Order: sequence, then structure tokens, then C-alpha cells
Amino acid sequence: MSEVWASKEEIPMIKFGPSGNCERFHEEGYESTEEAAYFVRENGLDCFEYSFGRGVHMTEKKAASIRAAFEKEGVEISVHAPYFINFANPDDEMAAKSYGYVLDSAAMLRAMGGRRLVFHPAAQGKDLRSVAMDRTLDRLKRLRDYIYLNAMQDLIFCPETMGKIAQIGTVEEIVEMCKVDPVFTPCVDFGHVNAREQGSLKTAKDYRDRLEYMISELGYDRMKAFHVHFSKIQYGAKGELRHLTFADTVYGPEFEPLAQVLHELGLEPYIVSESSGTQADDAIAMKRMYEQTTLQ
Repeated sequence: MSEVWASKEEIPMIKFGPSGNCERFHEEGYESTEEAAYFVRENGLDCFEYSFGRGVHMTEKKAASIRAAFEKEGVEISVHAPYFINFANPDDEMAAKSYGYVLDSAAMLRAMGGRRLVFHPAAQGKDLRSVAMDRTLDRLKRLRDYIYLNAMQDLIFCPETMGKIAQIGTVEEIVEMCKVDPVFTPCVDFGHVNAREQGSLKTAKDYRDRLEYMISELGYDRMKAFHVHFSKIQYGAKGELRHLTFADTVYGPEFEPLAQVLHELGLEPYIVSESSGTQADDAIAMKRMYEQTTLQ
């Protein structure tokens, strides 16, 4: 990683990288996902998240090509499963499709040489929240069974905190999901948390309170290498509206207080920038902020 680390023993396992390819990637003439591995490494970053947001449409040959490129550059790759997963859907047939979306994404993740899979867990719909949450937990138990049946338990499945109030995915709900089985590790999207809680993340204490709660519920070992999405997000009365860039000075959240808390707690997450169009540059900014924190 950065030359600020004096020796290998001092280098934390924390990683920073972009979600997908930023505008600058294309402006500099790059096109393919294989080229993203070089771009990420050349920019001093460590990881990259590939999105299957609109569906899993990739050949084994393409996955193998991506794997070779990322292994060559020493960049870790993760995936985001399709956005239309909903384990709270009252229709069993529709819920069955969600199992497929996760498992198909996991198969491609393995083919690409990655280990982390992020997914949106559920939406409340017309049900009481408690009913939707109970249904989600029951479905995640079945997903757990499918994961073991397909010998995928070496992968890390990350249910994500969600930004809209109508979605299932508060910090507390994600903790309960991860209690289903050790194959589940939280993906904490701090922009989502801030949006659904109407600007709640301002100080180091705000971040520390949530992380210490998750550690107390799931254990330090489960949380040490948890998954992070970070971006500033515009929000309204119903939560998330749209992703912004670090240039925004209105909505937040800010990364510096989180960097301080991650260092204090000794946490080493995989941090993905989801800024709108500037995700690589904002990932670089976060890495520099974190490095400065460790030198203080």
C-alpha cells in the first residue's frame, strides 16, 4: 500500500477502491473490466466492486479473463448482486428468484477470484415491518442452506444497510440477519445510514456508537473485516434520493470521523466508494484521510 507504512508488520489489511468505473477511467481511454485492475492499482487503490445490478450476464470465459487481470495486479474484486433481490416478497415464486440472483452472482464471484458478495436484502412492501423482517430472516436461513449445499460457505455474503425508509436494512436489522449464520457479514453503507436517519452521522461518536453496537452483537472477529460502502447521499423525508460526490458540502456524511474510529477500534474493512462518477478519486481521498489518521 502506501509508502507511509514503515514495515509490512505495520500495514493494516484495510482496503480502498471504487464501485465500478468512474468518469476519469473512460476519459483516460480505458474500457474493459480487465483494464480496471490496472487503473485501480496505478491509482494506489486496493480493491474493486463489480456490479451485477441489472442481472448476472457474464460468461465463464469473461470471468476467467477478469480473474487473470486482477490477480496480475494484486487487486481484490468483490461483486454486488442484482438490485431487485427482495427476500421479504410475500410471493414464494418471486422470492425463489432472489435465491438464484445471489447464487448466480456467487458463482461468477468465485470464477472472478473474489470472495465478497453484497446484496440488498428486502423491501417492506405493504406488510407490517415485523412481518417483512421475519419473512426476510426465514428466507435468509434457506439461503444459508443453499450456500452450504453449493459448497459456497468459503465466500462472504454481505447484506447491506439501506437508504430508503421503506427498505429493510437498518443497522439493527442487518445485525439480526448476520446472526443467522457466520457466512453473513454486514455491509454498512454509511451514506445509506445517514440518509435514512436524516443526517445522523456527524461526529466520531456517531460512528463509534453504531460500530461498537455491531461489535457487541456480532463479536469483534465478525466485524474486524466487515464491508463498507461510502458516499455522500442526498436525502428527503423518505430517505435516500441520489448519490453525490465528495465535493458536496450539504448532505454528508464525512469520512474523516469514520477514519478516526476505524483506526481507534482496529477495524480493517473493505471500503468501496460509491460516489457518483468520482468513485476512484473519492476512494483515493478516503485512503489518504485514513493514512493521515494513523500518523496522528
